[in-house]
Amino acid sequence: MRNIHALKGMAMSSTERVLHIDIPVLLPEVKAVFSIASLSFEGDLPASMFHLQLIQQDIDAWNAVSELYAVFHTNAGHVTLNDETYNVERKITTGNPYKYLIAGLVQNGVHVELCGATAKAHNWVNADLLPDIRINTDAMARIIQLAQQGFEQIAE
Repeated sequence: MRNIHALKGMAMSSTERVLHIDIPVLLPEVKAVFSIASLSFEGDLPASMFHLQLIQQDIDAWNAVSELYAVFHTNAGHVTLNDETYNVERKITTGNPYKYLIAGLVQNGVHVELCGATAKAHNWVNADLLPDIRINTDAMARIIQLAQQGFEQIAE
């Protein structure tokens, strides 16, 4: 009991840690294409999806006009697959663990695409994909096209 009373009487010293933003960014318009060739992770979350969510939050806070594309290709193409095809491709039985992340991105206005060259290399067709995934000719041509239209490329 004595220890509890002693603690109540003591002033708790807490050093407040504050992050000061030295370079605040506020953009009225965002046009970006994420080139996603492989997955790197922030914990268990693919960094590219984490970054897409982060920029979407910024865009909402800025009330900015935006257009975002995520182009999956090479070793990240499997992220766009439906459960059945994902299971066959990845040799598992649990389905595509990224499907809800992809659905959330699409719901928030991100255009999600799969590289046609990647699809051909794996013998995937449109029916093998998650809803709302579009296939482009190939990732490199698509990224060049979007860059020429003023989109900033973010390589993941």
